[in-house]
Amino acid sequence: MTAVSDRPIWQAPTVGKGVFATVELPGSKSITNRALILATLADDVSTITGTLRSRDTDLMLAALSALGVGVEADPADATRVTITPGPLHAAHIDCGLAGTVMRFLPPVAALAIGEVSFDGDAQARTRPLDTILDALRHLGVDIDGSGLPFIVTATGTVHGGEVTIDASASSQFVSGLLLSGARFDAGITVRHSGKPVPSMPHIEMTIDMLATAGVHVDVRDANTWRIAPGVISAVDWEIEPDLSNAGAFLAAAAATGGTVSVPRWPTATTQPGVQIVDLLGDMGATSSLTDGLLSITGPDRLAPLTADLRAVGELTPTIAALCALADGESVLSGIGHLRGHETDRLAALSTEINRLGGDCTETADGLRIVGRPLHGGIWKSYADHRMATAGALIGLVVDGVGVEDIATTSKTLPDFPGMWSAMIGSR
Repeated sequence: MTAVSDRPIWQAPTVGKGVFATVELPGSKSITNRALILATLADDVSTITGTLRSRDTDLMLAALSALGVGVEADPADATRVTITPGPLHAAHIDCGLAGTVMRFLPPVAALAIGEVSFDGDAQARTRPLDTILDALRHLGVDIDGSGLPFIVTATGTVHGGEVTIDASASSQFVSGLLLSGARFDAGITVRHSGKPVPSMPHIEMTIDMLATAGVHVDVRDANTWRIAPGVISAVDWEIEPDLSNAGAFLAAAAATGGTVSVPRWPTATTQPGVQIVDLLGDMGATSSLTDGLLSITGPDRLAPLTADLRAVGELTPTIAALCALADGESVLSGIGHLRGHETDRLAALSTEINRLGGDCTETADGLRIVGRPLHGGIWKSYADHRMATAGALIGLVVDGVGVEDIATTSKTLPDFPGMWSAMIGSR
């Protein structure tokens, strides 16, 4: 790596022919952090196998330990973690830039006794949190602050009850309340009022995992969820591969006309990242799934895409990078909420694609991208892991792309550069 200013630049490797590889992926971040919350609030010890060990999940583990939860990783396998619930107490929580930590943990912290302070990366202080914090205040929780940093002064119990929120900025506000709701004295009823909730499959994932832990969620209509007070049962969780993280690797096959395979692909899943297969198919790729091995083979030329990505916003950087390499005009919609993610992803994608000679403009709720010949240059990551992997993807077919701060990918992948290089070395 070389440095520009104070940020390292990773020279993205370029290939002259198709990438052919099998890529083993670590566990799902979304499932891991939900399983950790449920294990913390459960009635007995839980073991989580296949735990993702990345910055986001390690921040969650550290936060739970700070709160008084027993956290023990198997010395022979760090992805096998035993969670022993215990009395929760005062702590300081470092959220980093992890949305699941800053939105899932405040309801848990409200069940502690004492002051629980939250802070995170400087960039995290701009992320919207008032929805979850105001909801908890409505439920009787003492909270000082409307965003990072903030303090929860907890008494050990939460009354619970009914709350109406606007979750149009993130489905995590709904999931965060539902994951802890059974432990509230009166349970919880969450009503959404506002524009459609993005990433609804993530709420469905939360509901499915709660059901596995013995908690029934009464889905009264598309915008109302009710949980009665009760026990959260201990579960020995087995974590699926992260299908959103698979996106960049599978897209490498689509971009280069190669074939990339991912083992242990689930035949049924609540992960929204599974939709990457259909999206790549719409751009001309073909797929096969045999005995749990998913394979994607890329076309000679990528077709443009018109798609509503509201349910799979996390795939947008990967899809936008492919659209910049495609022939013709692509329109991606339903993703206005991405302006409040790790960075303003719509502005970031437009800026970086255009910096390399592309043609990308923002719309009210998405992006319009016209494929153009691209050239090398610096691709900024904005401390956003999916922006970094999108730059690496473009760099596969565009010589001279330098990705700023590739290390930010450790948020969800412990060694993305090594995995990327290994994939290319397999061709």
